[in-house]
Amino acid sequence: MSFWAITHNVNTVVMAINIVLAISVIFIERRNIAVTWAWLMIFLFLPIVGFVLYLIFGQNLSRLKLYKVRRDSEERFRQLTKRQREQFKHHRLAYNDPAVDEFEDLIYMNLSSAMSLYSQDNDVKIYKDGPGKFAALFEDLERARHHIHLMYYIVNNDEIGRKLLECLKRKAEQGVEVRFLYDPIGSYRLPSSFFDSLMRAGGQVAAFFPSKIPYLNFRVNYRNHRKLAIVDGQAGYIGGINVGDEYMGKNKKFGYWRDTHLRLTGSAVRQMQARFLMDWGLATKRYLTETALYFPVPEEPGTVGLQIVASGPDQSIEQIRNAYIKMIHRAKESVWIQTPYFIPDESLLNALQTAAMSGLDVRIMIPAIPDHQMVFWATHSYIGDLLPLGVRCYRYGNGFLHAKTLIIDGKAATVGTANFDIRSFKLNFEVNAFIYDRTVANRLRKLYLEDIEHSIEWTREEYLKRPLAHKFRESVTRLLSPIL
Repeated sequence: MSFWAITHNVNTVVMAINIVLAISVIFIERRNIAVTWAWLMIFLFLPIVGFVLYLIFGQNLSRLKLYKVRRDSEERFRQLTKRQREQFKHHRLAYNDPAVDEFEDLIYMNLSSAMSLYSQDNDVKIYKDGPGKFAALFEDLERARHHIHLMYYIVNNDEIGRKLLECLKRKAEQGVEVRFLYDPIGSYRLPSSFFDSLMRAGGQVAAFFPSKIPYLNFRVNYRNHRKLAIVDGQAGYIGGINVGDEYMGKNKKFGYWRDTHLRLTGSAVRQMQARFLMDWGLATKRYLTETALYFPVPEEPGTVGLQIVASGPDQSIEQIRNAYIKMIHRAKESVWIQTPYFIPDESLLNALQTAAMSGLDVRIMIPAIPDHQMVFWATHSYIGDLLPLGVRCYRYGNGFLHAKTLIIDGKAATVGTANFDIRSFKLNFEVNAFIYDRTVANRLRKLYLEDIEHSIEWTREEYLKRPLAHKFRESVTRLLSPIL
């Protein structure tokens, strides 16, 4: 067979593959228009490379039934959700904080779309950095009697990582059930032998979406960005702090690491436990029986109302993104945001623009120094869309800002793992606590005001004076923002 004949046959096969992929994207996957056109352009200009990229980055996990739930558990949860929806529909619930009544539609939306039960017997403690969070966590770990469940995106083989491992090993030797779920992409630097001592002591460890083929992971684009810790089903930790010395402020490049993490007690911990068990089952194919030992009656009840909302690429609805937008539209006075990465989609950007044009006090705090250069420049591009409308932007300068916080009117807030970026909305598995309590919201507001003291306000006039090289970087990275 001649060279030209072989070339013709190869081109025919490549064209056939492209047609099949195009049909999949347009008629089967039913993605949004922007994503559809992006993939069609890739197939057109990079036919062979595009095929490989599609295998790695183009999967639509929302079409797959990843999570398997026991029928009895599923039916019980469905009944609880149905009962609470009826309570909200007929206004039968008395709120501990009367201001919560203003957010009844937001609570109902989270309940309906994300099956996030509302509870108001919770207590919330706020930690603004790694030393505070880990000091409290280690105290809870030492008191553990039955089980310890941990899920982290990043785990490092450094001082805090080894200290945590040693504590978990000791508890496992005492007969406490220890389960550790980590993301292999976020923890790519972790030695394969890191957890060996814990497993020898009886602890269980699993990776979320590990690679089945060495050096090739077709789900590399879908990361479990959640950070959860549950101790005996009584205390739960949620927020932005991973397991690494940089979160303890020991990285010379970043210095102090400003983050926000919560310690919760009350019925909300049950929702965190349910999320961990689902992720654990997906990763290990071992589904634990939901006994009272994993879902005990709260020993430290409080009065704070909140919901635990999870989202991920396995869902067709972007629950956390929708809740962010709903909160912004619900605000009457102020919208205060802290995020290390600000790459909003059009709907979130429009919500903030509308709030600013309506006279609300809209503030966004971002880091003054980058940890990811491309995301840093894309963030600046979107900030430029808001400054002319009166949005105030602060660049935090006392180290690195990693907190993911939204506070509205000093009455409601959310803290969790989801950044204000497209990756968090569409590609990552995330989890946030949505808090409906003026006391907690104002504690977070006070921290925000303290952070302003360590920040420099970025005015529109200063933004317009940025160098041409900065403008070029912003323009280029904005084109790539959906996949950053």
